Amino acid sequence: MRPFLKWAGGKYRLVSRIRARLPAGERLIEPFVGSAAVWLNTAYPMALLADANPDLIGCYQQLQRHGEAFIAACRAYFVPDNNRPERYYALRERFNAVRDPWERAVLFVYLNRHGYNGLCRYNAAGAFNVPFGRYRRPYFPEAEMRAFWRKAQGVTFRCADFREVLAEARPGDVVYCDPPYVPLSATANFTDYSAGGFGPQDQADLADWAERLAARGIPVLISNHATPFTEEAYHSAQVERFGVQRFISCDGDHRGVADEVLALFEGHGR
Repeated sequence: MRPFLKWAGGKYRLVSRIRARLPAGERLIEPFVGSAAVWLNTAYPMALLADANPDLIGCYQQLQRHGEAFIAACRAYFVPDNNRPERYYALRERFNAVRDPWERAVLFVYLNRHGYNGLCRYNAAGAFNVPFGRYRRPYFPEAEMRAFWRKAQGVTFRCADFREVLAEARPGDVVYCDPPYVPLSATANFTDYSAGGFGPQDQADLADWAERLAARGIPVLISNHATPFTEEAYHSAQVERFGVQRFISCDGDHRGVADEVLALFEGHGR
């Protein structure tokens, strides 16, 4: 099942690999839910899906609550007149100014599908600043939104720091974490999709939480780049390393292979 939001660095192509490593459980917890590709393609009876980005979670909550009405409101923006730079930047300015949850969520879907490469990025002042994507005919993901809405009934969506979310984990839960990745170089920085960024201490705290939960019998699977930092941080986990074709620089026209890891922290407390 495909996500309805484009998400740079999203996990849709790796879902089968991730799913094969996820243990069975009663509830899936995702503290960095992103496009929700993993949840959409697993069948846990319950789910707690969270993210630090309030626009992302607000969009999911509006779709969950309002279904067809929200889909129709989003569809209205997918017209040729709105696929022009002038209109895109005017609607981006409107998005940054508006505080109404409904309108902001509708515009978030528009910006996601009309902006460059599915990026979700904010400047230091907290304003969405992704440039126009210049697509010939942006795709409106109606079927994907409807499938998401149907699957989302009974799911808990929450805007929260990952530490707050992981503190709620209990035996029977399974945790999948897809944090902003550790940069591959000193000049690479992929931490600005939500205000505040995600630095080395956050990465270390996440690994520490994974070890503590695993010791209580709660398995935690983490995706990240393969770097000396993650090699040390995930030393107690079962680590699978593999190459992935992806953008590895600011030049979106060129791809390269970057090594990634899936680190499974799995204790024997159950």
